[in-house]
Amino acid sequence: MWRKKGILLDVNQNKALGLLSHASVPFAFHLQENVYRVFFSSRDALGRSQPFYVDAQIVGEELKLIGGIVGPLFDFGPLGTFDESGVMPSSVVRNGEEVWMYYIGWNPEVRVSYRLSIGLAVSKDGGQTFERSGDGPLLDRSFNEPFFNSAPYVFWDNDIWRMFYVSGTGWINHLDRKEPLYLVRHTTSKDGLNWHKPGEIAIGYTEEMESIGRPCVLRNGDQYEMYFSHRMARDYRDQQKMSYKIGSAKSSNAADWEDYRYDLFQDMLQDWDGHMYEYCHVFIHGDKKFMLYNGNGFGQQGFGYAVMDL
Repeated sequence: MWRKKGILLDVNQNKALGLLSHASVPFAFHLQENVYRVFFSSRDALGRSQPFYVDAQIVGEELKLIGGIVGPLFDFGPLGTFDESGVMPSSVVRNGEEVWMYYIGWNPEVRVSYRLSIGLAVSKDGGQTFERSGDGPLLDRSFNEPFFNSAPYVFWDNDIWRMFYVSGTGWINHLDRKEPLYLVRHTTSKDGLNWHKPGEIAIGYTEEMESIGRPCVLRNGDQYEMYFSHRMARDYRDQQKMSYKIGSAKSSNAADWEDYRYDLFQDMLQDWDGHMYEYCHVFIHGDKKFMLYNGNGFGQQGFGYAVMDL
């Protein structure tokens, strides 16, 4: 059973450090021993997401923030590029002497809310500073994926890079608001740069109108474990039962998944995550699993965490 530990980074208590709104899509990158660097995005005065990090230390089953908040780590892309209006870190991995950040780039659209693509930024100093790898995205909408790509989770698995990512499948009009539909796909690469497209569907729909987002995959021996966000396409902003929850899935080959789409934290909700909880990153430290996740308003107040024994 997961044990919820409460909110870890509260935006309301850190506005003096440069955070105005949200601390979304947290990702814990292992630095050394019991110290992790938690990357996340916060929004500026115009509502544009930018990348930040804060370090955290594990003591027993407690996560404690250490040091200050650092960022924005790099600026938006030039006018007209895929990330000119927002940058959200999604997955951070070591690649030789470098640290690679796979991130979500935002563009506003006219008839729908946005277009999302996947970009890459590289650090040559161990994850302290980053530079965009170029003005173009690694993954973007294409002939077989005509809407958007987003929220990558990347890891090295024996002799191949694996990416689980969100793929848009359409938009619906509900109460004068355009709402996106999306699911999780899986693709591979030999170098972390060139990916097979389109990826195979890993977690698909069980309902007619549904959205499945931000995957996180662990390799535990011969078993793969995935955690993901899921919600209904309609009324999720207003009705708790329709809104984001975290589910999980298991696989023996990273291709065929046994899906558990349930309410992970049922009867354990608090004020900051009582309406929705989503966008998790799960990692193993010692004999425990730790989960960072967002709550109400897509991380408007910040991110918290939960712990489970292995």
